Amino acid sequence: MNLSNLKPAKGSVKSEKRIGRGQGSGYGGTSTRGHKGAKSRSGYSSKRGFEGGQMPLQRRLPKFGFKNINRVEYKAVNVCTLEEIASKRGISEINVDTLIEAGFVSKNDRVKILGSGELKTKLTVSAHAFSKGAVAAIEAKEGQAIKL
Repeated sequence: MNLSNLKPAKGSVKSEKRIGRGQGSGYGGTSTRGHKGAKSRSGYSSKRGFEGGQMPLQRRLPKFGFKNINRVEYKAVNVCTLEEIASKRGISEINVDTLIEAGFVSKNDRVKILGSGELKTKLTVSAHAFSKGAVAAIEAKEGQAIKL
């Protein structure tokens, strides 16, 4: 075997369909487009969502609800989770970076501390938002809730 007798595998290469080159080619006349209708015309391009005059899907489905573009999404972290982190790491100050390292939130998340659970140690907590219960639980143990 050498470069002079290399060729592709049998059946892997097909000849191009030469459309619109006369009746003898087998693809003349209508050029594989059929008779009449929009798709047979030159310049035809289908519109997105067009279903041949049938009521399109996006108009058949009911519309409801409202999406507030100014909504701020928070990642919720409970006070009991803060207690867990503080006891494992032996720290008294918890901020967003600590929660990211612990794997509870992602770096782009805004954090809200919720008051579920019990706090046993004095903590200084920095977050984007706090619930009233969380602030009460933190300040009951003489800690601080610092809003970023």
